[in-house]
Amino acid sequence: MLKALYDYAMTRNLTPPPGCVKKTVKAWIHLDAQGGFEYIEPVDNETVIAPDIGSLANGKDKSNVLLEKRSVVLPEEESAKSRFFKAALREGGEVESGLAVCEKALADEDTARAIGAKLDELKIKSGDRISFKVDGVSVLELPHTMEWWSRWRLQFQKSGKTEHSVCLITGVPTVPMATTTPINGLYAVGGHARGDALICFDKTAFCSYDLKKAANAPVSEEAFAAVKAALDKLIADSPTLAGMKFVHWYDAEATDIINQALGLNDRGSEDEDEEEDELTEEELRLEKQREEISQNRQATRLVESVRNGGDAVSLGNAHYFILMLTGVGGRIMVRHYERGNYEQLCRNLDKWEDDLKLTNSFGTGPIKPCKLTARLIRLLKYQKTDSKPFQRLEKELSGLTPAILRSILSGGPLPASVAVRALASIRSEMMNTDEERTGGSIPYAYQWLKVWLLRDNRKKGKPEELMENYNWEHSVPAYHFGGMMAVYEAIQRAAMPDVNVNVVQRYYASAIQTPALVLGQLSHRSVHHLEKLENRWLAGKFREYLQLAGSAAGNEIPVTLTLPEQSYYALGYYQMGAFMEQERRAKAAEKREKAQNTEMEG
Repeated sequence: MLKALYDYAMTRNLTPPPGCVKKTVKAWIHLDAQGGFEYIEPVDNETVIAPDIGSLANGKDKSNVLLEKRSVVLPEEESAKSRFFKAALREGGEVESGLAVCEKALADEDTARAIGAKLDELKIKSGDRISFKVDGVSVLELPHTMEWWSRWRLQFQKSGKTEHSVCLITGVPTVPMATTTPINGLYAVGGHARGDALICFDKTAFCSYDLKKAANAPVSEEAFAAVKAALDKLIADSPTLAGMKFVHWYDAEATDIINQALGLNDRGSEDEDEEEDELTEEELRLEKQREEISQNRQATRLVESVRNGGDAVSLGNAHYFILMLTGVGGRIMVRHYERGNYEQLCRNLDKWEDDLKLTNSFGTGPIKPCKLTARLIRLLKYQKTDSKPFQRLEKELSGLTPAILRSILSGGPLPASVAVRALASIRSEMMNTDEERTGGSIPYAYQWLKVWLLRDNRKKGKPEELMENYNWEHSVPAYHFGGMMAVYEAIQRAAMPDVNVNVVQRYYASAIQTPALVLGQLSHRSVHHLEKLENRWLAGKFREYLQLAGSAAGNEIPVTLTLPEQSYYALGYYQMGAFMEQERRAKAAEKREKAQNTEMEG
C-alpha cells in the first residue's frame, strides 16, 4: 500500500522537496533589492511549497522559516520563535542574498513599523501566514534558497545513537522518521482537524521484537513525504461512502470506470429516496442508448485501443487501488485495501451492470441507474420520519459496505446479509399505510435481491433463471407464489379501489415466510373479488395469470421459505406486478388506437 502511494506521488510529481510541505500564504511583503519596503500584496490563501521544520523543532523555541505567522515575523514583543526566524534569515543570507535583504528590512525599526501599519490597514491578522518577495520574486523561489535549506535543516536532526534501517517504502537504508507527518482530510469521517497519523507505535502492544516506536516500521522522510502528498490529494478528491473515505486510483492513465459505474463522485442531489417516475419516450430512448454504450464501452475503449496500439500504456498490466479510510483517536484506520487488474475490473463492472438489469415497476423499460450511495440506502428499513438516512447509512452499513464493494469489484457473491436487509426494507415499506407511499416503490431493493441470487447460484453452479422481466419458466415455486401474490393484490385493487388496507399490507409479511398459511385465504378471497369485476377482459386476464403461475409453482405449497426462496418470492411479486402493468398499458393503447381509427373512419 505504501509503495503504491509512493509511486502515485512520484509519477505525478506531487512530492515537495525534503523538509518542505504545501502551505497557504495570506500576504506577500514586497521589498526592493536594498531592503526598502514597497507594498503589501494580499492573496486569498495562495498555496506554495515552503520549508517546514516539523518534528525537528523539538520544543517551542523554533519556528518555520521564510513563511510564518505575522506574530512571528513581526511580533509586538520579541520571542524565541521570532529571534529564531530572524537568525535563520541571517544565516540563509550568507548563501542567498535575497534572504539577507529580508533580514535587513526586519532589523530596521522604521521599515518594520511601516510594514506592520500596512498589514493592519489590510486587516492581516496575527495568525495569518506572510512571506517576502524581493524585486518581485518570492524568497521561496530564489535560486539558492532550497539549496541552503536542505543543508541547514540537517543540524536539527538527532545523531549519534540513531541506527540506520531499511526504508519499508524504497528499500534504501535510512535514518527512520521518529514521528510521521499527519495526513489531512479525514475530519468528516472521525479524523482530527490537525490531521491523523498513518504510522504510529505509541503503545507497547503495537511493537515487536523489542523494537522502539518508529523502528517497527522504518520509513525515510523523503519517502513518507511522497506518501503524504499522495494521500492528501486523493483524500481531498474522494467521496464519503457509509462513513468512510473511498480513495481509489490507477497506476496508469486509464478511465475512472469505478466512478462511472458506481457514481461515487456525482455531486448531484443526495436525496434519491423518491418513488420511481414513469419513463417518457425520450427517457426510454436515452436509457436504451446508455445501455448500448455500457455494453460496448470496453470493446471500444480498451480492446480496440490496445489492439490498434492507441494506448501508450498496456492496460492489461495496469492496476487499480482502493483504500477505505476513517479517523479514530488521531490515527488513520484502514478499513479496506484492495489492488487488482484493470481489465479484469472492467469485466467485473460490466457483469455488475448486467446483473442489475431489472424492469421498472411500470414494465416500460429498465430501472434508472443511480449512485451506489442511493442503492445502499435501500438496505435500510423504511422509516416514515427518517430525515437523515445518510447518518443511518454510516452507523448501520459501515461494516457491510466494504464486503459489498469487494463483490462488485471482484464479481464474487454478495454477503447473505444483503438479502436479509433488502427483504427487511421491502417488508417495512409494504406494511406502510401512508397514502403517499405504496409497496413496490423501492425497485433498487429488488435489484439487490436479483444480484445476490444470481451470484450465489453461480457460486453453487446452478442455472441462471432470473431475467429482466417475469420468467414463466422459472423452476423455483416460491418465485411464482410471489407472482400470484401480485395478482391477488391487483384483483382486490380492481374490485375494491377504495379499500383502506390492501392484501399486501395485511398478508405480505406472513406470506413471504409461511405461504401455506396465507395463499389459500387469498385464493378464496380472490374468487369473490373476480365475480365483482365488471371488466370481463380484465377478470379473464387475472384468471389466466393465476392459472399460469399456479401451474409453474406446482401442487405443493411449502410451510416455510428459506432466505433464497423468500428472495425469489419478492422478485416474483415485483416482476409480475410490472408484467401486469405492461399488459394493462398495452391494452389501453390498443383501445385508444381503435377509438382513433373509428373516429377517423366516421
